[in-house]
Amino acid sequence: MANERQQRAERAEQMRKEREKAGRRQRNLISIAIVVVVIGLIALGAWAVKNAMDPGPAPTLVAPKNTTDDFGIVYDEAPAGSDPVSVELYEDFQCPICVIFEHQSSGVLAEMVESGEITITYRPFSFLDEFGGSPNRYSHRATNVALCALDQGGVADYVKVHDYLFTNQPEERTKGPADAELIKAVAGLGITGIDSCVESERFMPWVDEAMKAGEKRGVEGTPTVFVDGQQLENPMDVTSLPQAIKAAQKG
Repeated sequence: MANERQQRAERAEQMRKEREKAGRRQRNLISIAIVVVVIGLIALGAWAVKNAMDPGPAPTLVAPKNTTDDFGIVYDEAPAGSDPVSVELYEDFQCPICVIFEHQSSGVLAEMVESGEITITYRPFSFLDEFGGSPNRYSHRATNVALCALDQGGVADYVKVHDYLFTNQPEERTKGPADAELIKAVAGLGITGIDSCVESERFMPWVDEAMKAGEKRGVEGTPTVFVDGQQLENPMDVTSLPQAIKAAQKG
């Protein structure tokens, strides 16, 4: 009888030890699971923060055909062997002062290009969207439309769209025409087939880089005009541009 009681006690003790061992094993597994979950949450949080801070891959910069490496569009009718004066125009299609400049000077400049006296390098400088010039990014979108025309048809088509956009400029700080309206408008100029280019905003990264290039050169606003590499102090003075061109021709 005593041996039987002793055996039962030993079995009970053995079972107790096994339960304790199983309990410790379970607690260890739970602890490991908690650590794994915590590490996972930390890693997930770090990934989320990194993604929030990381702007992602830069937009692909595609240069329109018929542009220069320094973000220019050259309008040149000079015969071979001539030495035309270089006129560079930094303009924003949403800029009301640029409309005045174009009204004062575009006719004379066009005649001088056709006669071979000058070349015009258009340098888009679409900065007014950042200063509330348009609630629907008209400055950038209009420039993209002109570049789509340039890419497909060349400088003559760019000039057509350039002149149209300034003639039909929306009031500053108002919504400009939507892309579909701009596509329809340039179709009236005989320029078609640019729908996907306009709608995909294909040249927007180029527009931004063109503005950065202008800023590096010291351009702060529009219109900004360079004649023979020298910046005009007051391009809105109707006499300053012709005088600068004549001085460059002489010198």
